[in-house]
Amino acid sequence: MKNDQRSTTTLHEVANAAGVSPATVSRFLNGTAKVSDDKRKVIERVIGELNYKPNQLAQSLKMGSTRTIGVLTQSLESGYFNKTMTGIEDAMKESGYALLIMSGHWHADEEAERVELLIGRRVDGVAILTGNMDDAQIMGFSRRVPIVAFGRDLHGERINGFCLDNYGAACQAMEYLIEQGHRRIAFIAGPADHVDARARLAGYRDTLARHKLEADPALVVPGDFSESGGLLALNQLLATSQRFTALFACNDLTAYGARLALYRRGIRVPEDISIVGFDDLDSSMYTTPPLTTVRQPLYDVGLCIGGMMLRMLGRPQPEFPAPPLSLMVRESVRRMG
Repeated sequence: MKNDQRSTTTLHEVANAAGVSPATVSRFLNGTAKVSDDKRKVIERVIGELNYKPNQLAQSLKMGSTRTIGVLTQSLESGYFNKTMTGIEDAMKESGYALLIMSGHWHADEEAERVELLIGRRVDGVAILTGNMDDAQIMGFSRRVPIVAFGRDLHGERINGFCLDNYGAACQAMEYLIEQGHRRIAFIAGPADHVDARARLAGYRDTLARHKLEADPALVVPGDFSESGGLLALNQLLATSQRFTALFACNDLTAYGARLALYRRGIRVPEDISIVGFDDLDSSMYTTPPLTTVRQPLYDVGLCIGGMMLRMLGRPQPEFPAPPLSLMVRESVRRMG
């Protein structure tokens, strides 16, 4: 019964027990009152003793804020997006903000609908993790709510965005394969309308050109960033009887599907075909063999997104540059000759 009584403690009871006015307690809880150390200690002691739980929603609404941040992701099942969201959550956890997460499934109309729903729930800001909405749509939403857009080079009064160097990292992966003696390198592309996929394909082609190697169109097959897409793409490539010694997959999930297709054909990795992926998902260290891949520091990306959002909301935060990508060399690539 004692715990039940404590759970219904009112702000007036806290004020009476602390010997201050209810307005002082309210301003103290909102962080808008300057009180002496002695009064602060008394108020904190009474709140602890009475187990006072302030109505966070009521407090937030009084301050014109719901203390929530909307996050538009593309898939709640993806390790890629989950690591990024973990970083955002950790960046926000000391600030008192909670996350409201929705997924757009790579459909521009659905993404726009989800952002409308988030704005309708009066979120204080929206973080957009890639997607297929066009820049004009996102800029339009920023006139209504502060936005941080990952994978977009957008900047304005109420919008900030940043991209990672997908092109440079794809060039780095290709340089490594060429250094290992590979000359016929196949590529499983990502969705043609995805900016990261286009940058990776450009890095593949430009690196071949720099080394005066043929960019054979027959060695480039379409994929969709999924395991099943990688499986189908590799089967399509093998059906053409094209000769190649290495495969660069547009992301790790694609590499997983391609690896399965090779296994079913009795083609060994890396003895017969070398594979490089892109993302460095946690599971890539445990594939057979462990996958050489470009590491995207997705947790750090989430921290950057969270820090950007807090700065836009008037919460001073240290600024960090967009984290660099790096090649993780493991056992899925062999040296030729």
